[in-house]
Amino acid sequence: MNKEAFLAELRSRLSGLPEEDLAERISFYREMIEESVADGQTEEEAVAGIGSPEEIARQVMAEFPLGRLVGEKVKSRNALKGWQVALLVLGSPLWVPLVIAALILLFSFYIVLWALVISCWAVDLSLATGAVASLVSAAVYLKAGNPAGVGFAVGAALTCAGLSILWFHACAWITGAAIRLGRKILLGMKISLSGRKTEED
Repeated sequence: MNKEAFLAELRSRLSGLPEEDLAERISFYREMIEESVADGQTEEEAVAGIGSPEEIARQVMAEFPLGRLVGEKVKSRNALKGWQVALLVLGSPLWVPLVIAALILLFSFYIVLWALVISCWAVDLSLATGAVASLVSAAVYLKAGNPAGVGFAVGAALTCAGLSILWFHACAWITGAAIRLGRKILLGMKISLSGRKTEED
């Protein structure tokens, strides 16, 4: 892919951005390609070294503030006609509760997701605390001259410590998955607001 084809595709994929931001990014990648060509690469090599327009658009959309996309979407809309306003007002008893319900549902999903993550870490902390408490109990049993109690307490400490280490890795994976899911949802919202797709149909 040559420079102009690359920039045209990138412009198409980022066309939902505000015009000044779009122009800035296109200019940045144009200069990057031209610098690589000046260093002796062909246009095709320079473009291949940057990455695909899809990957770049996905990265730009992930980093772009959601509030600015919403503002751009609102500004870009034409003024509503009288009949459109009338339909919105007459339909408001139907669409307003649906929008509120959708927002509440999304918020509830977000709360439940992070409650699950916090609960997982709480279980891991409880297991680690149980291991420490069992070691303290072992010391008390040792002082009291109770070898059976010492054995039981040491066994409980080792069990809790082992489970805590295993559960720690599960918690780290669950937390990472929750963060990735949150980013994907946010990216989907941004792509939806921009009115463009970053992937081919």
